Amino acid sequence: TCDGAWRRGKVVPLKENVDAAVNELQGTDVPGVGTGSGDRQIDNVIYYKRAMNQIAWHADRDYSWRDLMKMADDWCECEPLDSEDDAFILYTSGSTGKPKGIRHTVGGYMVHTYLTSKYVFNLMPGRPLPRREAPLPHGQVFWCTADVGWITGHSYIIYGIMANRVPTLMYEGAPNFPAEDRFWDIVERHKVTQFYTAPTAIRAFMKWGQEHVEKHDLSSLQVLGTVGEPINPEAWMWYREFIGRGVCPIVDTWWQTETGGHMLTTLPGVHDTKPGSCGVPFFGVDAAICDEEGNEVTSGGGLLAIRKPWPGMLRGVWGDRERFINTYWKKFDVDGCLGTSALRAESSENPNLGSENRGTPNLGSENRGTMRGVSPYYFPGDGAHRDDDGYFWIMGRVDDVINVSGHRLGTMEVESALVSHPAVVEAAVVGMPHEIKGTGIAAFCTLDPFETPSGKDGLDRLRSRLVEHVAKEIGAIAKPDQIRFTDALPKTRSGKIMRRLLRDVAAGVQNTKQDTTTLEDFTVLARLHESEES
Repeated sequence: TCDGAWRRGKVVPLKENVDAAVNELQGTDVPGVGTGSGDRQIDNVIYYKRAMNQIAWHADRDYSWRDLMKMADDWCECEPLDSEDDAFILYTSGSTGKPKGIRHTVGGYMVHTYLTSKYVFNLMPGRPLPRREAPLPHGQVFWCTADVGWITGHSYIIYGIMANRVPTLMYEGAPNFPAEDRFWDIVERHKVTQFYTAPTAIRAFMKWGQEHVEKHDLSSLQVLGTVGEPINPEAWMWYREFIGRGVCPIVDTWWQTETGGHMLTTLPGVHDTKPGSCGVPFFGVDAAICDEEGNEVTSGGGLLAIRKPWPGMLRGVWGDRERFINTYWKKFDVDGCLGTSALRAESSENPNLGSENRGTPNLGSENRGTMRGVSPYYFPGDGAHRDDDGYFWIMGRVDDVINVSGHRLGTMEVESALVSHPAVVEAAVVGMPHEIKGTGIAAFCTLDPFETPSGKDGLDRLRSRLVEHVAKEIGAIAKPDQIRFTDALPKTRSGKIMRRLLRDVAAGVQNTKQDTTTLEDFTVLARLHESEES
């Protein structure tokens, strides 16, 4: 770790946070860490002096990176590793539940991130850096705006981009500090050619206004990308028109911490793009829409499934083999390979699994002869549909599907309808208890400051217009029962909306018992509760 990091002109005390985590870890029984007390013992903490903020020093545990480097040899040989040795353990964002420690391995992960980076972003390895005085760059500079600590930063700031020998830009800070044009100033100064960001950020740019974009020359941009969650068509069109100048292709990528890299996407210059669609499967990815039993659905919507292994796939959940099986594989155990007795035996013998057992769940020899294709299928937890051209459309997490009077509605549908209204910049929709329907629809909306009416009567009229707008776009069954206006939505530090927390707010739960360790700004949740009380 380091002593601190900079954000919005202030120091985030990273070392202090690490000390607190170490103390908590060693003082309690934490599930998913290990099987014995020795697994909870942190022997050493190495920190880098970055922000020069004051830290607590533990002489028996702490080491300065700079001090260690003074004692290190100039030459350090590479450590030979097997392709299936662990590369890292990375925790999920926690937008749908308690974060899971995802295990990725050396060989497959590097292959996957290298190849997807090359083709999805049209990278051209080894070309010279762009000349600042040239109207168009002669080389490439890649910028993924994600935090390097999340999987997007791992895969598409470091591993995949550097393996392609293309300069990669890393940014420490917020998109609107010291001003709302911060990103566009960076793009112009560094002649960024590939720009990869989240729909959440794009909707924030829309809210701030295109005047911040128009102050800068963005002609160096060649390819735009989106990542993190489905992008609504209105944000997609704004992104293409104002950031891409109407000429840059947009690659809307679907993937997860668990997949390691892109799974569904378009390729620039190869595929036509459709606003709101994440495109088609990447090379070798066998994606399908299935029903609850794992049968492929050829029309309409269903559950997204990946039917064959891929190089960057997760190898397990750290310390919790049973959760790994139940979360990702049990849903589509189409050939019955996952017997509960075998799972219990495997988990008790080796909860973290050695290299001899890494990979997909154990398929016993007695089942191998009866498999149709590869079983079980990987279940990512998303609902989706596939159009007549073979393009996939992600409808949101299965947990986010609302059953209103017997009708199943995807929250993404209602959110897109709300955001298509000029007054709404961002929306999150969740289910709420309803005494007649069983489940009602609650919508949380962030408004465009230039379209926000004044006074309670003005806001009430806007609510009525939004309800009718949704009915016109989708149908009367999708009318929100509750619309609440907020200046911000609760999000993880990777920018994903935490709808599970909004479900508590909509249900009137004051003291949530859900995991909030990855919530970026706790004041957002507090303000939502305050607005409810008022």
